[in-house]
Amino acid sequence: MARERLQKVLAAAGQGSRRVSEGLIAEGRVTVNGTVATLGDRADPASDVIAVDGERIHTNTDLVYLLLNKPIGVVTTANDPEGRPTVMDLVPPTPRVFPIGRLDQDTSGLILLTNDGELANRVAHPRYEVPKTYMAQIRGPVPKRALRALTQGVELEDGPARAKRADLKVADQTRSLIELVLTEGRKREVRRMIAAVGLELEALVRTRVGPIHLGDIKPSKVRPLNGKEIRELSAAVGMGSAPDEPTPPDPAS
Repeated sequence: MARERLQKVLAAAGQGSRRVSEGLIAEGRVTVNGTVATLGDRADPASDVIAVDGERIHTNTDLVYLLLNKPIGVVTTANDPEGRPTVMDLVPPTPRVFPIGRLDQDTSGLILLTNDGELANRVAHPRYEVPKTYMAQIRGPVPKRALRALTQGVELEDGPARAKRADLKVADQTRSLIELVLTEGRKREVRRMIAAVGLELEALVRTRVGPIHLGDIKPSKVRPLNGKEIRELSAAVGMGSAPDEPTPPDPAS
């Protein structure tokens, strides 16, 4: 796509009229690829990372961001040699998207899909420590020592692992619910951690990735992220600032 005057790009992205957009540029509130813009600058809405007040704006209409509630039994891959259903069977065939990270076949819940390679790489990369939140249904009561072990760290076959947070939400003699927050994404990591502290997992659901919540969307259903969600997710991985200066995740997340 041809490079266009920056105020035109901003106006097309819903930042206000061209005159308002010119004011944003003149006030030094707009960056293009991490550099503060000036009046007269041009940008490519399809490839440049444009931010206002440090928050990336959605300028490339060819980019797609989807939220899927993955049901149990569906694998997170483009195609499966065993013929199992995949997340690609549940999203529109065009434009082509790909999942950010993975959820194992027996885990349900939130998975994001996009054709924005830069954002996908950052969300999945451990460097940016994007928190992933899970609800784990446990058979029977959960001892306090097990919760402490989850946050202090457990030894797995591929190295130590620990949860940023492990909160007991529901507890009785037959069933408990733990909310777990992790920033890594190793294969079946949550399941292995729970087994390592001697708990029996009955069901596992991912409810959040960074600032994006699963909400009340039903299993197998998909919806596009709205503009606010795209901006918040981009900001969480530093795409509103210079690439070498990632924005740290909100500790309250």
